[in-house]
Amino acid sequence: MNIALQLLVLTIVVISTLLTVAIPVILASPGQWEQSKNLVFTGAGLWAGLIIFTGVINSFAT
Repeated sequence: MNIALQLLVLTIVVISTLLTVAIPVILASPGQWEQSKNLVFTGAGLWAGLIIFTGVINSFAT
């Protein structure tokens, strides 16, 4: 169970890093927001879902 929790946290860290780099680049590039809006929202939704799922899994860990 601990390995699964560690992998979930690693996934959260990787996605957070990618979003931290990608969102400012997308917002600073002219015309990219309209093209990449769905990708940003999907990444944010995935990140939020992983946060909630990790919390649920953590409640079962000893």
